[in-house]
Amino acid sequence: MSLLTTGLIGLVFGLALASPPGPMNAIIAEESVVRGWLAGVRAGLGAFTADACFFVLAYLGVVSVVDRSPALRGVMVAAGGVLMLYFAHGALEDARSASSFVETELDDDQKGFQKAFVLALTNPYQIVFWLTVGVHMLDDEAIDVFANVPYIGQELAGTLVVQAGSPALIVGFFLGILVWVAGFPATLVSIGRRVDRFAPAVAGASAVVLAGFGLYFLVDASGTLVALF
Repeated sequence: MSLLTTGLIGLVFGLALASPPGPMNAIIAEESVVRGWLAGVRAGLGAFTADACFFVLAYLGVVSVVDRSPALRGVMVAAGGVLMLYFAHGALEDARSASSFVETELDDDQKGFQKAFVLALTNPYQIVFWLTVGVHMLDDEAIDVFANVPYIGQELAGTLVVQAGSPALIVGFFLGILVWVAGFPATLVSIGRRVDRFAPAVAGASAVVLAGFGLYFLVDASGTLVALF
């Protein structure tokens, strides 16, 4: 398989994992429709930076420490759940106050990056990915690309398998995430400029998504920690 083909598969891999609905896209969506394209991109870059940190930690073998410590993993999942509920409250406030799409100035959207970065570091989905599939991008094992896509992975399993360990795959993977980081906010902003009440509707939906995932992860973490102690 050529480097170009491997890189394109990596790009598809990154897009497939970045695009499904979830806590990170809820944050990106809220920032995009309430504060503008740049704010949405900054939030996406926060999640992207967290993935880059996980990649480095996987390369150094540090990620495996979390895998060997159920207690630590439970605490991280609980922290992620609490953060999601906190950010859900902020999204709800945005839904109440945002009457329409407003593009903010450059200096007004700095918090989106920090918010997404901190949440991504405790996002169980990202943690589990780097504990399992992500770490194998560094070795020569085969990766079933679509099998790891949330919600529809079982239906697509086996349709695209690639040999890991190639730098082209890793570069393509992160490039795919960046394509989503730029394209998703652009799409939302384009709609927001044309559709009245789009911003508060998306912010409200983001609040619901974040609250739902937050409660789910808190219940999951409670079960894990209770079983241990």
